[in-house]
Amino acid sequence: MATKKIPIGVQLYSVREDCKKDLAGTLKAVAQMGYKAVEFAGYYDHSAADLRKLLDENKLTCCGTHTGLDTLSDEKLAATIEFNKTIGNKYLVVPWIPEELRKTRAGWQNVARRFNDLADKVKQAKMFVGYHNHHIEFSPLEGELPWDTFFSTARPEVIMQVDTGNCLHGGGEPVPFVSKYPGRATTVHLKEFSKTNDKALIGEGDVKWTEFFNLCETVGKTKWYIVEQESYAHPPLECIAKCLENLRKMGKC
Repeated sequence: MATKKIPIGVQLYSVREDCKKDLAGTLKAVAQMGYKAVEFAGYYDHSAADLRKLLDENKLTCCGTHTGLDTLSDEKLAATIEFNKTIGNKYLVVPWIPEELRKTRAGWQNVARRFNDLADKVKQAKMFVGYHNHHIEFSPLEGELPWDTFFSTARPEVIMQVDTGNCLHGGGEPVPFVSKYPGRATTVHLKEFSKTNDKALIGEGDVKWTEFFNLCETVGKTKWYIVEQESYAHPPLECIAKCLENLRKMGKC
């Protein structure tokens, strides 16, 4: 059985056009909906100090950043750590691996070892690195799912940010992976998937939410639920508001 309430944030990519037009207004709206935190996927030409000010004004936490693998290079890592310290974030999540690095099983293993090295480097700053899936990780490569190749090579310190919708889109099922890699689903993306409605909001599709939540709240050791919506039957801000309302109906907030 689930043991605790996990706070809910939102991935700002869900409302990226609103953020481009008015980041301050968008953060205010997100906070008023009841979200506790935001995960950035770009900073809309704002400095770290400006972002921290906006977060503090709206009593929001930063529950993660989607950061390109290049920003974690030896040349850029110190600046990336400093930026994230300023905005109060400790979860550095890579959302995409360049194709040339993942063409083979050995390639995925090499990338995972790179994440192991990064985990050591950011540990001194009390930060964590992680990887976020799309759909490609659930198509077998040389007899194994890339998701398994990566996380069986990566050490437990490397966050496994499961995106429920992307996993199902790729033909996978997110629930078993939370069990298979216990304690590693530190932050997860709540995204709906429906075979019949490509604009489904959370709770309106095929994700096995009850089972998923129970595992996150027990074996997954999840710290943050992060809503992400990438298809829209309504204006994006309205969509993420409805997602949060549906989570309230599920008893998640």
